[in-house]
Amino acid sequence: MSDRQETTHFGERTVPLEEKQGLVNQVFHDVADRYDLMNDLMSGGIHRLWKDAMVTELAPPKRGARPYRVLDMAGGTGDIAERILNASVGHAEVVVSDINADMLRVGAERARNWRYPAQASFVEANAEQLPFEDNSFDAYTIAFGIRNVPRIDLALKEAHRVLKRGGRILVLEFSQVDVPGFDAIYRAFSDRVIPPIGRVVTGDAQPYEYLVESIRKFPSPQLFSSMLVGAGFKRVKHTSYSGNIAVLFSGWKL
Repeated sequence: MSDRQETTHFGERTVPLEEKQGLVNQVFHDVADRYDLMNDLMSGGIHRLWKDAMVTELAPPKRGARPYRVLDMAGGTGDIAERILNASVGHAEVVVSDINADMLRVGAERARNWRYPAQASFVEANAEQLPFEDNSFDAYTIAFGIRNVPRIDLALKEAHRVLKRGGRILVLEFSQVDVPGFDAIYRAFSDRVIPPIGRVVTGDAQPYEYLVESIRKFPSPQLFSSMLVGAGFKRVKHTSYSGNIAVLFSGWKL
């Protein structure tokens, strides 16, 4: 047996794999109350259009013999869940799950003012080891959260496990800009603008330095698509948005 400790990345740092989750948790504890505001400032509000496109692609049914059950992982503040419930006119049931209690607190507080608050529940859970039964959800969504999971392969296998046969996974994540010229502008904005904005809004630039770095470490769309296939998903595809700033991945449990 090898005595070497398994490592992973935390932004540009190399850290022991077992420590990454705690480091990520601290980032989101620090920014929970200003998380959505920062998303607006960092993306000029465009993240809302990407999330709308994600829910349009999901197309949750508005009627049926039973509720359409969705697990929204890493969905703490509830913005994806609210969109799904509105799109389904309350026919869906959304379990908002997150490993970070502060993010869930923000979402649960906001849910009191939703059109369909009774159709949402909030559960603290680790994406790598979900506390849900096999074959229990019609869909699994995760927006801008999968890159923060230490063992992405385990999270994808868990997503496959909890989905029903015929269920769908949708993953919205940042990627690397692939438009010549725009890529340099985007990199400069990420390095020189986002962390200072974070310092002004939240009092700390470090969490946003990590978030920028984590985007650069995330697998390419082609590689991540192959990871979805490796987890058992079929008919995997991806769609790029805004010069590949964000990518929506889709797959099915067939």
